[in-house]
Amino acid sequence: MTRKGLNRTSITRRLIAALTGTVVLFWLIAVGIGVYVVNKELSETFDGALQETAQRLMPLVVDDLADRDPSADPQTLENMERGLNKEYLTYQVLDVTGKLILHSHDAPKTPYDVPLKIGFHNTPKYRIYTESSSDGSLFLHVADAFKNRREASRESGVALLWPLLALIPGSIVAIWFIVGRSLRPIDRLRSEIATKDGGNMAPLESDTLPRELQPIGRSVNLLLGRLRSALEAEREFTANSAHELRTPIAGALAQTQRLIAELPKGPLTERAGRIETSLTNLGRLAEKLLQLSRAQAGIGTGDKPADLITVIETVIGDYDRDTGTAGRILLENEVDGKLIRNVDIDAFAIAMRNLIENALIHGPTDDEVTVRIDRAGTIRILNGGHVLSQEELADLKKRFWRGKTKASGSGLGLAIAERIVAQIGGRLDLLSPATGQVDGFEARITPPEA
Repeated sequence: MTRKGLNRTSITRRLIAALTGTVVLFWLIAVGIGVYVVNKELSETFDGALQETAQRLMPLVVDDLADRDPSADPQTLENMERGLNKEYLTYQVLDVTGKLILHSHDAPKTPYDVPLKIGFHNTPKYRIYTESSSDGSLFLHVADAFKNRREASRESGVALLWPLLALIPGSIVAIWFIVGRSLRPIDRLRSEIATKDGGNMAPLESDTLPRELQPIGRSVNLLLGRLRSALEAEREFTANSAHELRTPIAGALAQTQRLIAELPKGPLTERAGRIETSLTNLGRLAEKLLQLSRAQAGIGTGDKPADLITVIETVIGDYDRDTGTAGRILLENEVDGKLIRNVDIDAFAIAMRNLIENALIHGPTDDEVTVRIDRAGTIRILNGGHVLSQEELADLKKRFWRGKTKASGSGLGLAIAERIVAQIGGRLDLLSPATGQVDGFEARITPPEA
């Protein structure tokens, strides 16, 4: 797994995997130790049973052989094996010369390869205890197969492993529940930090966080405070600058227009006209900077419901009263009734004005701009023009980006509109070609839910 993929793994999953693996590992170690101890204890128990069996069986063998011919073929002890399906212990009786006299049903027909000496002996297959008669004339081998002991050890080990099947899912559920509750403050902190942007710089409630997270909360609050101060200073500077520029620009523009009216036709008049155009553009830029400052201050969200259709009709009415744009804007409203949303009227009007102005300036001068409101409440501003690439559409939302155009403008209109639309909980999409057309440009506002 790459480092990038590892970083995307949740802490909960890591803890579940690590803790469950640790529990399983320790359980397996415990099972191994348990099997070792059980095997040791079973060996002692089996050895004790083997010795006791030999000692109890020896008098029976002596009594039984008292009535038998020692020179006869090896026989089994009478009445000792009736009803047995399987012999866990087998035995052989030998005389002092090593001749086999008696043996159990499952015992081999040849003597065990062990010495005729009292005590425990091992062969590759058997654990054998040898017992002797009191006069030393008979020897009894009682054998226990090693496979019986291994089977007992294996079954005890399997019995200890069975709980592991329930332990693994049980551990996962328990660890997930405990870790989830323990990490809940981290999730809340993450969610609160994710809501912080230029419109929300409120400090975090670090006092309610666990002790381990309080330094993080305090550090984030310090950072938010510094960022809030920097943004407020920037907005205040932008707003004050734009506001203070309004009056001198308007005065200079009025004096220039008066100068143009008094000058005779000629080069001076043309030069004064260019000055008038520059001052007009400067006034528009100051107005855009003031709008941008207001948009950055988070003016989009409103507490009172407003009819968006009324706002749109008011903005279009302003353009219809201007001789330069009268009749160029068509409104197509498919909504029955009103389009009510909780937005700030002035902020939404600024966004609509910038989008309509953008369509008027950058569309063909002899073409109309269509403002269409469909039944779902989506607002579309459509104008003609050549098709733009996806890269160009993405760049249009950047500040002071004007694209490949000779039309006047500041490159701030779409950035201001997107900022305000995002604040009211909507989305601004730029499309080219426009919906249902082979060319043109479309700005589409998807307002928030009612």
